[in-house]
Amino acid sequence: MHIFDFKNRTAVVTGGAQGFGLDVAKRFLESGAKVFIWDIDEKLLKSAVDEVKHPNLFYSVVDVSNYQDVEKNVADIISKSNIDILINNAGITGPTGPLWEYDVEMWNKIVQINLMGTFNCCRAIVPNMIKNNYGRIVNVASVAGKDGNANASAYSSGKAGAIGLTKALGKELADKDIAVNAVTPAGAKTRILDQMSKEHVQRMLSKVPRGRFLEIHEFTSLVCWLSSQENTFSTAAVFDISGGRSTY
Repeated sequence: MHIFDFKNRTAVVTGGAQGFGLDVAKRFLESGAKVFIWDIDEKLLKSAVDEVKHPNLFYSVVDVSNYQDVEKNVADIISKSNIDILINNAGITGPTGPLWEYDVEMWNKIVQINLMGTFNCCRAIVPNMIKNNYGRIVNVASVAGKDGNANASAYSSGKAGAIGLTKALGKELADKDIAVNAVTPAGAKTRILDQMSKEHVQRMLSKVPRGRFLEIHEFTSLVCWLSSQENTFSTAAVFDISGGRSTY
């Protein structure tokens, strides 16, 4: 396993209480970073901190779809240190169903978390990165944002929006040592699959040429490289990790 150097770096990982987010947080900690995990579920956050037991791991209950909540927590962190790395991982899939029957409030909630949550965190944290002329941002999108998943219009739209945001922001910051990239994973064995019907999960798996779900450690390795100083040139890009499903 490659060893990254995150000494003297501070990272914020949204949706960090479980799954992709928690695994990324663990790898950052092992590599020397101070890590703040944000999540809406305080019970899961406390469980994660108890599991990891690391002096440089901190948590906050944050609703990323609420800009004031995000702004307050960012201010608390930067009063003590810079924020060098932002991983926008918080997201929900929501129920599956045809667009014309989709619950309007649920559709809005999914887009608020998956797209507006990404915007809110970038909006609040990027000024600190500009001030220090350094930053690495990784937005966790999905192959659904590129291909569109039938019966998942809200999720697909929110993730497509996150891809567009990544491309725009990466170009806006390209004259600085701030890289903004997105990753588009295929389905992985995380709790997010529990939100979907078995038929929908099987349909997702059938599209992957490698014939299996993504392993969490494979995802984490890609995110760590994008978050490191080794990534000196790639920005405003979309990095596919879908087992061959999407080749563009």
